[in-house]
Amino acid sequence: MDFADLIQILAATVRLSVPLIFTALAGLYAERSGIFDIGLEGKMLFSAFSAASVATVTGSAWLGLFAGILTGVLLSLLHGFASITQRGNQIISGVAINFIASGLTILLGNAWFGQGGRTPQLPNTARFTEITLPFAADIAPIPFIGPLYSGLISGQNILVYLAFLAVPFTWWVLYRTRFGLRVRAVGENPGAVDTAGISVAWLRYRALICCGILAGFAGTYLSIAQSAGFIREMSAGKGYIALAALVFAKWKPLNVLLTCLLFGFLDAASIRLQGIIIPGFGEVPVQLIQALPYILTVILLAGFIGKAIPPKAGGVPYVKER
Repeated sequence: MDFADLIQILAATVRLSVPLIFTALAGLYAERSGIFDIGLEGKMLFSAFSAASVATVTGSAWLGLFAGILTGVLLSLLHGFASITQRGNQIISGVAINFIASGLTILLGNAWFGQGGRTPQLPNTARFTEITLPFAADIAPIPFIGPLYSGLISGQNILVYLAFLAVPFTWWVLYRTRFGLRVRAVGENPGAVDTAGISVAWLRYRALICCGILAGFAGTYLSIAQSAGFIREMSAGKGYIALAALVFAKWKPLNVLLTCLLFGFLDAASIRLQGIIIPGFGEVPVQLIQALPYILTVILLAGFIGKAIPPKAGGVPYVKER
């Protein structure tokens, strides 16, 4: 494998890690506030469908992005109503959202477009396409730096750059703003936050709105940036992998980025390794190669779930003392 092949793998790693980054950061806001959100998979899937549907009808990728974000926020508010207002079980609420998204996207897709749960293929004018950065063609012939800039940094769509910018922005929000301090506090000790005269419910709702926005970005990326339309179950378990990445990263933004890049690299490598022949073993089954990211998910959770300490109030409905 030469340097050009390595650049291609790294570029694929970046592209494949973007939905994981958005979704893991979405879960970070929710779980830091004390709300477990296993419904990230459903939010991403439904947002992908909404974005592709609106982009199909309007021909605008930006309106598709708005629809994806709106869908993510509405599902987050639904999760908040069940788990905050009604003090329901947060895990059951999240699972219900996943089932709703899985069923409704197929039902509505068939009703609206008649293509078996798919949306029509989008033209490039209705998608977020690659952006060529300045001087990419001029720098390309320069050894090492040229391929790195023109093949890896340049040539990505705008949502890729936004995903990587969202990591330091999330760190700044959580650790350098009053809102972030309160979010972290309500996830650890909601009683103390309530005693200070701050509404625990409203603070958690705002954290879930942030979660919905980022989940909307993730779904939009899947359907109108990485792909040219929606296909049924296109999230393919990425929401669960993002949750595993979040746990492994110990709910810290920078660790989330690195862990998602690791999962993205395994996904990219699995594509390149299909059909590889190992001496003494023969050709590695394609199914085994494709299962690598999920195998790593199980290994990480089995090895690190005991060491990763979640927010103390996570998953527990808050009941105000009288």
